[in-house]
Amino acid sequence: MRVLIVEDDPMLGSALNRGIVQAGYSPTLAASGETGLDMAKGKEFDVVVLDLNLPKMTGAELLKTLRSLPQTQNLPVIVLTAMDATAHKVKTLDAGADDYMTKPFDFDELLARLRSITRRTQPGTPAGVLSCGGIELDLDAKVARKDGVVSVLTAKELKVLTLLLERKDKIVSKTQIETQLYGSDEEIESNTVEVTIYSLRKKLGKDFVQTVRGVGYLVKQ
Repeated sequence: MRVLIVEDDPMLGSALNRGIVQAGYSPTLAASGETGLDMAKGKEFDVVVLDLNLPKMTGAELLKTLRSLPQTQNLPVIVLTAMDATAHKVKTLDAGADDYMTKPFDFDELLARLRSITRRTQPGTPAGVLSCGGIELDLDAKVARKDGVVSVLTAKELKVLTLLLERKDKIVSKTQIETQLYGSDEEIESNTVEVTIYSLRKKLGKDFVQTVRGVGYLVKQ
């Protein structure tokens, strides 16, 4: 997932950038509306995380411009702002934002909303379904399908398989998987990732999840 973060607060921008990297995605940080617009026009992104209180070009102005340009008019936008009045939310959503979160916010919830938006906007894929290499993951039913055979997934298996499929053809590190499995205040069990990968291989085929020794895991299209 390629995420454009438009945030002028350097500490928050850096924290968002770092957290999105740790979650296994590819962020790009823009510190102003003008820079964000240039980046959005010049590079493909899957979603934008947009602050409203930006200098010079405000977030609302940037959103309006994105929706007016052919190359960005369908680019999903999550607004992340301290402006929590209902009137601001309604106005911003009516202006073309796909989602609206207020600060302070829960980072795990932001990641879930990013995943939700990108699932809905993947062309040719049914809502709530990820696929790769003959495997289909139904996120709503929490099952995986292979050659018509349905496998019910545990909560951990679902989280790990979702991350791998969202980053198919890219290596996902053990640390990134642990970030997906555990909250910031939870103790990480040393062998959880290996046990979960082993379980997924039993259900989906021993060659489906590949190990890149010393680096991490990946699934290939």
